[in-house]
Amino acid sequence: MKRNMLFLRSFMILVLSCIAIKINLCFPNILSSLKTLPIDGHFNFEQLHHAAKDFGNRYSFLPLAVLHPNSVSDIATTVKHIWQMGPGSDLTVAARGHGHSLQGQAQAHGGIVINMKSLQGLKMQFHIGNLPYVDVSGGELWINILREGLKHGLAPKSWTDYLHLTVGGTLSNAGISGQAFRHGPQISNVHQLEVVTGKGEVVTCSGKQNSDLFHGVLGGLGQFGIITRARISLEPAPEMVKWIRVLYTDFATFIRDQEELISGESTFDYVEGFVIINRTGLLNNWRSSFNPQDPVQASKFKSDGRTLFCLELAKYFNRDETAVVNREIHSSLSQLNHIPSTLFVSEVPYIEFLDRVHISEIKLRSKGLWEVPHPWLNLLVPRSKIQTFAQQVFGNILTDTSNGPILIYPVNKSKWDNRTSVVTPDEDVFYLVAFLSSAVPSSTGTDGLDHILIQNKRILEFCEIARLGVKQYLPHYSTQGEWKAHFGSRWEVFVRRKSSYDPLAILAPGQRIFQKAVPYSQ
Repeated sequence: MKRNMLFLRSFMILVLSCIAIKINLCFPNILSSLKTLPIDGHFNFEQLHHAAKDFGNRYSFLPLAVLHPNSVSDIATTVKHIWQMGPGSDLTVAARGHGHSLQGQAQAHGGIVINMKSLQGLKMQFHIGNLPYVDVSGGELWINILREGLKHGLAPKSWTDYLHLTVGGTLSNAGISGQAFRHGPQISNVHQLEVVTGKGEVVTCSGKQNSDLFHGVLGGLGQFGIITRARISLEPAPEMVKWIRVLYTDFATFIRDQEELISGESTFDYVEGFVIINRTGLLNNWRSSFNPQDPVQASKFKSDGRTLFCLELAKYFNRDETAVVNREIHSSLSQLNHIPSTLFVSEVPYIEFLDRVHISEIKLRSKGLWEVPHPWLNLLVPRSKIQTFAQQVFGNILTDTSNGPILIYPVNKSKWDNRTSVVTPDEDVFYLVAFLSSAVPSSTGTDGLDHILIQNKRILEFCEIARLGVKQYLPHYSTQGEWKAHFGSRWEVFVRRKSSYDPLAILAPGQRIFQKAVPYSQ
């Protein structure tokens, strides 16, 4: 036994020595080859720690270099160079926008991270007419599109709750918020894309031109191409927003009203909800800077420790429509079954409503509560299973939490294009349930990272055992078997697209779906 152990130790030392020799021999060649690439931008080989962080603040993988491109050509040249190295090279490429990924998805260990915000300088081009749209860089922030669009009286139709994210980042996932019931996710409001594939090819694609790549990239988790430009649908922008919150104690009544609001022609333009389980404080209300106060704190209603459900609504309007809008809102609210004393209404400018989370971000940063681990869990739950889900998760698993907001609201599947790479439950209506936890150390340990991760695991295990048909949004898995289960019958299409557009698995290694240097085929 001792002889075997000595042999094994010697063997491991030899293997590690070989790896070290390979690294020492290859890195100078790789670095020198990158330095000689004909690009307009530049590589950074030293200040790399920023590219090894993300919003999740749980994983940190140092890249070999960071590319700051001045043009789309810079990205294509770099990716093509790595492609031409062939399967023997370990180099991978990750596009990093605002770094809002949760599990290191925008990182590339020992690879190249592309700073997509370097492309922000590419000018936005607004096209005014019956079907307005804007052409923007994949590295542009949605907040900048909103600000520029308002100068033309226009704005995108669909949003995320947080606007300081890049176009390429959200379109690689889906982009969901309270407008999705009406307009679908952001990926349902894109006319055209410019993409750099894993072969370094620059391809323009749309629903009619190179449509397989177009649909694959939308919600494709960065696996088939880097989005360098997007043509986004616009609509006339309103001036003001009526921002409304009401409370419920009964979950069945709460979701019945939500589903009624998203059916047909709703009066409201935005429908979301959240769960309140003995929650107070800034950390649990960061996503909404509401004025007047939160209904839980401002009303005379006493929860007596019960779990509450808050319905959040918004109606967009122009100032000369105030009287008509007030009548419409009054009529719509009269048909709901909320607790009357908890009704609170605020009137704010459109941009202030859409950028509400950033206001709270500033407050959290000032208190050191923003750059902490964020073990978020986002789930898509079929409508037929939402009661079962809520009873177990809100009633047993999360009986007392102060980790952060819990969002819950329904969307219409008819507004989602099933040709894209996003996987959703197979029902006409499904719910987004988002556990937006922040792991802030405390003396009790109830808010710590381990505690939240255990809760998340319990939720996922329950969904699996109860066979709820839940799908993860912003998915994360450890094995390819789990990814196959996630995609289900669509896995073969996903693999075929990988084989076509990134056969050496150069792109988005942080998703941990495919391994580099193994050519993929069906």
